[in-house]
Parts: sequence; C-alpha cells; structure tokens
Amino acid sequence: MPSKPVILSAREARAIWLRAQRLDQEKPFGSGPQAVLAAIGHLGYVQIDTINVIERCHHHILFSRIPAYRRSDLAQLQSTDKTVFEYWTHALSYVPVADFAYFLPAMKRFRDINDTWFGKVTPAEITAMTRRLKREGPLSIRDIADDELVEKHHPWASRKPSKRVLQLMFYQGLVAISARQGMVKTYDLTARHFGWERMPRPASERQVTAYKLDRALRSQGVVSLDSICHLEPSTKPAVLALIESRVKRKQLVEVAMEGAERVKLWAAPETLESPVEPASSERVHLLSPFDPLIIQRKRLKLFFGYDHLFEAYVPADKRKLGYFALPVLMGDRIVAAIDLKADRTERRLLTQKLTWLAEPGAAEQQALDTALDRFAAFQFAD
Repeated sequence: MPSKPVILSAREARAIWLRAQRLDQEKPFGSGPQAVLAAIGHLGYVQIDTINVIERCHHHILFSRIPAYRRSDLAQLQSTDKTVFEYWTHALSYVPVADFAYFLPAMKRFRDINDTWFGKVTPAEITAMTRRLKREGPLSIRDIADDELVEKHHPWASRKPSKRVLQLMFYQGLVAISARQGMVKTYDLTARHFGWERMPRPASERQVTAYKLDRALRSQGVVSLDSICHLEPSTKPAVLALIESRVKRKQLVEVAMEGAERVKLWAAPETLESPVEPASSERVHLLSPFDPLIIQRKRLKLFFGYDHLFEAYVPADKRKLGYFALPVLMGDRIVAAIDLKADRTERRLLTQKLTWLAEPGAAEQQALDTALDRFAAFQFAD
C-alpha cells in the first residue's frame, strides 16, 4: 500500500461521493417500504425538519433516491414494521432500529439530566407520565388536555409541561415516537412500542466510534474527520485514533484532493479500486438543503466548488438565493439553486427564484424543466 496519500481529482472524489450517496443511479434501492428501509440503512440516517414550504426534508431526501417513494412507506416502517425509529444524530433523524444499541449510551447520559433547553423536569413528572402512558396507551401532545400552560423560556419550548416531560423522556430512551402526522408526534413507552421484554444491550464507546466511522465510509466514500464527526467535535480524538489504527492495518488509505492537499481524507482500499464513472449529465436532482450531500457546507464546497446559502433565517431583503433554495445537481455538477414554494390549494409548484451558476444551455434548461415536473408530481401525490 502507498505510504503517501492517493491523489484524487475533484471529479474523481465527486464521483465516489455520488456513488456512495446513491445519487448516480436511477433506482438504486428499488421501490416500496423495503427500499425506504434500505435507503435509511445505507445512508445511516435521514434528517427531519419542520420547514414545509415544500415537502418536508425527510420525504424529500428519500424521494431523491427512490423515484417511486410514497410517504406511507415510511409511516409503515415507523409504526407497523417498527424497523426505523427517531433519534438525534446531528439533528432529529430517522435511524434503522438495527442500530438502536449505538444510541443507548447517549440515552443513558440523558438519564442524569433534568434541566435542558426545553425546561426542567423532575423525577416525579417522569414517573407520572410513565404511569399515564401505561394506563392510557400511546399519546400525542394533542391528547393531553389537562396541562396548566406556562410561559416559554426558549423560542422552541412549549407552553405545555407535558411536552417538556415527553421530550426529555424521548432523549432518555424511555419513550419512542410511535407515529407521526406532519410534525405531531405520538409517544409510546419504548419497550412496549417495539415489543421488547428488555432493552437491547448498549454498545460500548469503542463500538459507537466504529459505528460512526463505518457509517461515514459507507455513505460518503471518501471521509474527513469533520465529515465523520459532523457537529460532534468531542468525538474527534477517538475517531482519529481509530482511523490511524486502521491505516496501520491497511484497512484505510490516506487520500488528498488536487489543489486541497492539506485537507486530510481517507477511504477504504476497495473504494479506490472500484471503477467509478461520473454521473450522467441527464440525471438531475433538486436536493434538499438538509440532504446528506448538502448539509455539510465545508465538504460540499471542497468537492463541488459550491458554497450553498441557507437563508430561511435571513431577512428577505438580504437573501441571495431565496428562503429555501434547493441546489440543482446535474450529473456531477451543481448548476443552479432554485427557491420553490408549494401552493397546496391550487396544487402548483411555484418558482420564487432561480439562480444559475453559469449561463445555461437549452439542454440544461430542458433537463431542469423535466426535473421540476417530476418534483411537482411528488409534492402533490396522495
């Protein structure tokens, strides 16, 4: 194995990342609920967010990889098959239940916390809510009508004390989200929801570190310390030690990109040995700002030379791309950003602003129009 980093061109690195993200194929996972489970399993997680100016990002991310995606497929996995669950990765996300053990150490850490950004919770409140769930069955916050409302102390907090209690119990792993209607969550006791007589055995910290590294290698192809530990800087020392150990055992190879040799990257040898072709320019994706390809802005700029602006919280007169602009991936290039809004009453997709990064040709304009037609059909599908 080479002692010096393997040098990749930006185009080669992009091709590896797009293949790892399964954005270089038309139907990489097939269709139906099992395709959704396969996609979440491969990516490791799919982010959830409240913004719904167009379809929410968890559905959008799955549609980008499953052209025949149906929202009911995800609902089936969560509520009937119970093969995915919601928990915090770098944000609230759908995660395979097969990976539950890797999140138990984080849940255990929350057992020692009673004062969070969403408010203070007492042990007595947790005991009372546990008894209520045992007695009444799964509950959403809308099912709880006997709360005495309190003042918010945080913009994202709730005036309902019961919501504060359920949120902490969720982070502690005591309750699971058994169903979701939009952003309204139904909670159930975790063991009852999954039908477990006892909870799975927690993974060790060493196993959690390996899980995070392997998840990144699978879904990113070429990884950096930042990309593995996105928004979790405290995990970097352990991850770096594991990377160095695998390099010594020749299970990983150091990689560098032309023009950015100072950025340390790694890949599995088989990833570099597998031939990979650039994605066809006829393949067009309108990607969510929360898509795994887009969410890590520094990585996106390194690989694609594109600096995406997320401007939902920027004053309207200062926006450049728009409130919720979607990067347009055409082949292996990001060629534009388009700010869309779903008019759900008229069932129309409205273009608020379209920003091309370079003057488009007729073929690019036609390819975008075709992609917009597909995207509109997805928005308003039953």
